[in-house]
Order: sequence, then structure tokens, then C-alpha cells
Amino acid sequence: MTLKSKLLGAAISVGLMAAPAFAENVKIGFNVPLTGFAAADGESALNGAQLAVEQVNAAGGINGDMLELVVYDDQASPKEAVPIAQKLIEKDGVVAAVSGSYSGSTRAAAGIFQEAGVPYISAYAIHPDITRAGNYVFRTSFVGEVQGRAGAKLAGENLGLKRAVILTIKNDFGQSLAAGFKEAAAKFGVEVIGEYEYSIKDRQFGPIVSKIRSDNPDVIYATGYFFTAGPLVSQLRAAGITTTVIGQEGYDSQHYIEIAGPAAEGTIITTSLDRDSSAAETQDFIKTFEAKTGHKSDMVAASGHTAIKVLAAAMKVAGTTDKAAIRDAIAATNLVASTGTISFNALGEVQKSVQVQIVKDGNWHHFAVIDDAALLAPPTE
Repeated sequence: MTLKSKLLGAAISVGLMAAPAFAENVKIGFNVPLTGFAAADGESALNGAQLAVEQVNAAGGINGDMLELVVYDDQASPKEAVPIAQKLIEKDGVVAAVSGSYSGSTRAAAGIFQEAGVPYISAYAIHPDITRAGNYVFRTSFVGEVQGRAGAKLAGENLGLKRAVILTIKNDFGQSLAAGFKEAAAKFGVEVIGEYEYSIKDRQFGPIVSKIRSDNPDVIYATGYFFTAGPLVSQLRAAGITTTVIGQEGYDSQHYIEIAGPAAEGTIITTSLDRDSSAAETQDFIKTFEAKTGHKSDMVAASGHTAIKVLAAAMKVAGTTDKAAIRDAIAATNLVASTGTISFNALGEVQKSVQVQIVKDGNWHHFAVIDDAALLAPPTE
């Protein structure tokens, strides 16, 4: 059982009420969008993080002390993320923090945590500059360019599709993914014959759809989120365009399937969560998450869950609330989590296999795994 305040803009502390009376709480911060355009992802990330806290505390906490999640709504806004980071450090006294938010707010907060010497883990934000904030910042999901390169291999090698059109959402997320795809395309025999940009606010794609029909590509590499991808793919299919659509983790939600409806069938994405995995950690997460929330699991939830589990494991190893010791323990992580085996390079970047999912019969299912270590190597500086 958890304590959860519904007052957005105030901290939400999540602990285990059944904790022993003598146990102390160890506070970790969590910035996440709970209002605004990214609220659905934020809720999912928070649910995954809360589940991880409950599991850690039920297993004895952090060497007997209970883990407490101090949560603030950053609205996926850099302007909100900076004062939140300062409040978590100065007012709440967190020993470490996790971002359950998008790249813009995570980049803004990373520098604040780095300057204060407080370990900070990005659960799923993909911009490469996040970990470049310094050696106290880590990422448990793929940097954008890595996932883009995986998309190029998926198109050219796995699917044998050679003529691509790229649709790029005009923000850190879309531009990083598109850069990775273009970087690797030629290696896998993929020719980019067109590239079009759109805004995160766009929901009507008539002009782009017309251009794609004229281009007649073999594959469409379309960056975006479930709330942009749903309308986009619906309009592509309504226009009679049956070309294979490759998306990324931003699509990874049951909301995408609900928005796109039958048009979602056959959509292929690169992501971190394999719903059909035989790994005990993944299956336990999916089963427990869905029982807890009544919702299907997604990449964002699994990523929030993974980041908290990584942090908790490192804190146990450190055996202290000393932030430098926790940072060192995170850097030495080798942990099997719901999104794969997590370890970090010197820049704090994770290297793990990319999962490929496909929409089949109204649900996400396993399609392939991309595990080319050289292709997926994250930046080191």
C-alpha cells in the first residue's frame, strides 16, 4: 500500500506503510510529466517507478531502510525541471534521483544534479547530451542515434526494404532518431529518398501523406509519440498507403493502438520492452504491473521500473547514503532488469540489445532482436 498525493505541483512521497517502525526512509527524487501533453507517459513511468519502490521495500528496503520516492510534476518542460531539481536537492535532501521525463526536461535537470554531486538516472530520455552533463548522470535506455541505427538495420537487413522516407518530429527526440537512421542507412543498402518534418502539435498530415504517396517508398521511418503516430498512421492507411511503417519507443503504448485502430496492425517499432520475453524479470514485471494498474505495460513503465531497480541495487551495494559511493556503485552496475541487462560505459550510457515489436491482433508482440554490439555502441565521450 502506498501514500500518494493527488496534488500536482507538490511532492508525492511513496513508501511502504507496512515498513517496520524503526526503519528510516531514504529519499530519491523523481521528476515526471503528470500534466500537459506528456501526462499519459508520465503516469505510466510513475506507476512503473512506484511498483519498483514497493518491491524493493517489500524485500527489506535499502539494507533495512525504506525507499521513499519524492515526486514532482515537471510537465515535460525544462523551465519546470530546473527548479524541481533544485528543490529535490536543497529542500528534500534526496541522495539520488531518476528522470521519468522527456529529453528537454531531463537535459535541463541533469546539469543541476551533476553540479550538486547527486547521482541522476535518465529512464528513457534519449538525447545524447544528457549523460554529457557529467559523471553523476546515467541512462538506462538507448541514446537516440543508437535506436535510429537499429531502425536502419531493421529496414535494410531484416526486412529487405531499400527506399525510405523519413518523417521527423521537430524536437530532440525526433532529430536524434533521424540522425541515427541516416548515419547507418547506406551500410544496410537503404536510400533515403525523402525527409519531412512536422510539429509535436500536428495531428493532420494531409500534405505529408500526399508527398509520401508521390515518393512511393518501400518503408517509412516515422519518428514521434503515440499521440502523433496514431493519427499519422491512420491517415496514411486511409489514403491507401500500405508501405511498412517503422517507429520507435515513442509508439510503445497501448494508446497508439487505440488511437490508430485497425491501421495500427503491422506497425513495427524499436524499443526496450519485449512483451513475449521468456526472461523471468520481464514477465514478472508485466504480470505485476498489469495487476497493479489494470493497464497494459509499456516501454515507459518498464523504463521507470528499471531505473529505480538499478538505483536501489547500487544503493545496497554502496551500503551508505554517501552520494559519491552511490555514483560509483551505479557505474559498476551489472543487473538483469525488465528491459534487459543493464551495465554502463564510462559516459554512463547503457549498451543492450534493441527489442523489435509488431502490432498483431491489437497488441504488441515480439518481432525480432537487434543485438549487433558494434552498431548499437553508445557514445563514449
